[in-house]
Amino acid sequence: MSLDSSNPFAAVSTLEYELPPFALIRDQHYLPAFYGGMEEQLAEVAAIIAQPEITFENTVIALEKSGRTLTRVSLVFFNKSSSDTSEDLEAMEAEIAPKLAAHSDAIKLNPELWSRIGRLYSERESLKLVDEDLRLLELYYKDFHFAGAHLGTEDREELKALNEELSKLEAEFSRKVLADTNDSAIVVDVLEDLAGMSENEISAAKLAAQARGLEDKWLINAVNFSGNPLLATLTHRPLRERIMKASLARANRENENDTKSVLVKMTKLRARRASLFGVLNHAQYITNENTAKSPENIHAMLRKIVTSAVANAKSEGEVLQSAINAAGNSFTLESWDWDLYTEKVRAERYNVDTAALKPYFELEKALWDGVFFAATKLFGITFKERPDILIYHPEARAFEVNNEDGSKLGLFIGDFYTRDSKRGGAWMNNLVDQNFLFGQLPVVVNNLNIVKPPAGEPTLLSFDFLTTLFHEFGHALHGLFSQVKYPRVTGTSVERDFVEFPSQVNEMWIFWPEVVDNFAVHYQTGERLPQSIIDAIDNSSTFNQGHDTSAYLQAAILDLALHEIHDGYEIEDLIAFEEQAIAHYGLEYAPVPTRYRSTYFSHIFAGGYSAGYYGYIWSEILDADTVDWFKANGGLTRANGDHFRSTLLSRGGSIDSMQMFRNFRGRDATIEPLLKRRGLT
Repeated sequence: MSLDSSNPFAAVSTLEYELPPFALIRDQHYLPAFYGGMEEQLAEVAAIIAQPEITFENTVIALEKSGRTLTRVSLVFFNKSSSDTSEDLEAMEAEIAPKLAAHSDAIKLNPELWSRIGRLYSERESLKLVDEDLRLLELYYKDFHFAGAHLGTEDREELKALNEELSKLEAEFSRKVLADTNDSAIVVDVLEDLAGMSENEISAAKLAAQARGLEDKWLINAVNFSGNPLLATLTHRPLRERIMKASLARANRENENDTKSVLVKMTKLRARRASLFGVLNHAQYITNENTAKSPENIHAMLRKIVTSAVANAKSEGEVLQSAINAAGNSFTLESWDWDLYTEKVRAERYNVDTAALKPYFELEKALWDGVFFAATKLFGITFKERPDILIYHPEARAFEVNNEDGSKLGLFIGDFYTRDSKRGGAWMNNLVDQNFLFGQLPVVVNNLNIVKPPAGEPTLLSFDFLTTLFHEFGHALHGLFSQVKYPRVTGTSVERDFVEFPSQVNEMWIFWPEVVDNFAVHYQTGERLPQSIIDAIDNSSTFNQGHDTSAYLQAAILDLALHEIHDGYEIEDLIAFEEQAIAHYGLEYAPVPTRYRSTYFSHIFAGGYSAGYYGYIWSEILDADTVDWFKANGGLTRANGDHFRSTLLSRGGSIDSMQMFRNFRGRDATIEPLLKRRGLT
């Protein structure tokens, strides 16, 4: 179906930065744009195939130029459906997801198109392509091969059916997790049960309850990971237990939003797909395309960490149990006690009260005088808020980003607050991809899930949320700094186990003296965060790393176990399977549950991280080594920023990721800085 010219997606936006015309976009525009965009791209592919001559320009470049309408609507729709969904949008996603999967297969499994790309690839040396052109050809060849273009006719047809079904299941999983997360919020009837929460947090809980029609009650929303940040301060133990148990039970309650059957089916289908490619399992299929190259390499790295992590966690647990006993309590340490007593021990042993830090971490100061300030010092870029620019939600904010010479770099959109219509967690995505091919500047979005305070009250961040703010902006910088010719390699278009590296590096500036002195100011008194507290935080940095590392490793190993099953394997009891996978690694320790149970593990069942959750700690090896480099070379300097930007952040996926790292660092990374950081040496 051809797309009506009145549809806002029918033409390139004439707004600044080619920002989508949100004032015109309505829900009814999405599906026609999707269907029209797919029809348009298939016609473009047919025109490519019809060319009698096979050249780089009429095949690879033409393919790169195809599907612009589909790209426009996809970037807007999936940003909207993740940050501000509705029943109508969920229905659209359920309809369009399998259609998009089939469309992708119609292109990548087209034998005539594959033949053209294969011929160019085989003749690539004689073509004398240079730099990004050669990289683009190599990536298209890999993309098509990874998609199954080399398979026989019967296998390709089965592959198409598998991909279509998997896309349906991913959308279903995402919908169910969001619904059950919202339904897992804890309703509190008695104010006294909220002891330990701040006045702002209590007020926010009151407003959250009222928003659901609950008067004279308080609502504690569930978060995407196991547990809840409020467990660090709540003193009423029965409420802590309710929160933790509700969190761990999400999407595993035998109700309409139970995800067990969905995810088990997904693992089976992924295993079957891997068998079509002649590999043992989905994990091998995925990691072959990442920097890790194989599950064996991942396991070898993880086993260097596991033993020390578990030993440290158990040692920490003994300390916490002693603190419980010393307070005159007779109960045994449980997962819902861990965070509270960790903070008590941290306060007593290291003189660090993390709850008391919040008044020093006010969102506006942290954003302007922390995140933006560090970026200006390091890279010379400047920021200007643009309230005149209309975007997709009233709470989202637009910031114009300029280079040091005043030239436009791109547009940054910050969408910081949680809402029932937003999926959990934090992420970065683009509304416009930087590239020279179409002359586009990047429009980059950061989504967080900070609880919104009552009107007129400041937004005070926990240390975790502060870290997330810096982390996600590291992804944003990766997108904003992109200076590549082709959309295929723009910004964060790198291997999944490399993409977290730049964002993790950006966390280092939180307590860099020049930065922390600039933003960490008490919102009432104007007092700067005392140096003694900063020193205490640094001294306590390895405390609780046993817990955090173990919880993360459990999730990473669970992900691998679910995706190392072979074709035909039946997971008969999912919960038992989880327990066995964790026990096999020696990570079972009741007070430390996995960061994600499979039933709400959206990273791997709806977020593109299947067999890839290990990537966070894999990337952290590069991150820790890079932090050492910055410290050794003077830290927050323009020279360091320019080097990092020119050798790595600006290159997107235009060159091999590990070569990029070597170009920046001068050598391969070593694991020792990571082990030291996490107290695992």
